Amino acid sequence: MGNQLFQEARRFVEMAKSASPNDLDSAVAKAKNSLSSAYANSTVAEQAQLRQMQQELDQIR
Repeated sequence: MGNQLFQEARRFVEMAKSASPNDLDSAVAKAKNSLSSAYANSTVAEQAQLRQMQQELDQIR
């Protein structure tokens, strides 16, 4: 099954990356919140992937 919070964070980041300009702020905020929640409950390997997702979010803003 895997880490549910990690999977959710990945999904929200993908949604933010494809969000329309009108929805971008909201989508990024949701993704960042999800990343934060997932980080505390993740393995070291997952944390590395979450940091990469955070960098992707930072690039789209």
